[in-house]
Amino acid sequence: MTQEAEPKSARVVVADDQTLVREGIVMLLSLLPGIEVVGAAGDGEEAVALVAGLAPDVVLMDLRMPRCDGVEATRRIRAEHPGTQVVVLTTFADDESLFPALAAGARGNLTKDAGGDEIVRAVHSVLSGDAGLSPGIQRRLLERLSEAERGPAAPSEPPDGLTARETEVLLLIAEGLSNPEIARRLHVSTATVKTHINNLFTKTRLKDRAQAVRYAYAKGLVRPPAG
Repeated sequence: MTQEAEPKSARVVVADDQTLVREGIVMLLSLLPGIEVVGAAGDGEEAVALVAGLAPDVVLMDLRMPRCDGVEATRRIRAEHPGTQVVVLTTFADDESLFPALAAGARGNLTKDAGGDEIVRAVHSVLSGDAGLSPGIQRRLLERLSEAERGPAAPSEPPDGLTARETEVLLLIAEGLSNPEIARRLHVSTATVKTHINNLFTKTRLKDRAQAVRYAYAKGLVRPPAG
């Protein structure tokens, strides 16, 4: 009689810039069945490098990290290593930065106080092709998608050679946000925001924010309000 092979363990990388939190998650994961921790990263750049070298099945990704935040790291991992899934770690279930991470390719979310059963369920859900999202997050995501159908709609390709991040900054300018507000929204420094604005102004030959707003409407990046 052939002995049935045991299910393969999910190979996991943990990315969190807080050492205590990171080590605590790694310790918890080491006690869970069906999960093998293969690496731990202290920022987004390190997470991307570990994925390139270790090809894990799943990354548990904190969002607010230095050098490269979790959203950008998620975007790069999903683009460069599509075989690796990302589950986002947030402090609160209603963390606003969760939705940009889902747009970047994350397939699940966990709060940092999640129990072992929740972690195992989320990891194996994303590996089986399902979304490892709580019912509340799924409902809010559907609400966001519904709002998006009525609101701004960006073209599939950014105009004039703008990068995705430069386009994102342009949309936030069109919303009327200041540089510090944009920096807080994107979890980057004000200097980084200024660099993106300089780059997009150069590419589009714009001179000021008023022109940028008109440009966003003219290119169909933003729709005028109904009425």
